[in-house]
Amino acid sequence: MKDRKTMSSSVRFKIGLILPFLVLVCLFTAFWATSTLTTPIAVHQDTKMPPQGDFEFFYLAHTVISTVNIILLIALLFIFINVYKKTRSEFSFGLIIFGIAFLLKDITASPFMANAFSFYASGLGPFIVLPDLFEFAILTILLYLHIKY
Repeated sequence: MKDRKTMSSSVRFKIGLILPFLVLVCLFTAFWATSTLTTPIAVHQDTKMPPQGDFEFFYLAHTVISTVNIILLIALLFIFINVYKKTRSEFSFGLIIFGIAFLLKDITASPFMANAFSFYASGLGPFIVLPDLFEFAILTILLYLHIKY
């Protein structure tokens, strides 16, 4: 019973360290995105731009969530590499490959990367955010399971 109580406080401590860090990353990314990313101006008069308020909100949400996903993936990669060093399991090696693939996807799909090469999202509305939200949920569950066990 005492061991279980100790493990529970250890899990709470780890979550207590990770959660404020992720909140700070979210706030910093939101501030940075609002100050550096610009909304494109329609080139032609017949080009229909989405409503600016909605567009900016979804683009900002996409920026914040994709940045948090990158941070979560880096943390999970460190965990997977440590587990692989200890066990030399093929499954752990597969998780490392999985993590690297998702990390490369998130880096290349980041609005900061697109903006650096002068590309902009347009007209996707909430569909630009949904894949990142699903990925965030999956990565959070993976991190929670590792912390818990």
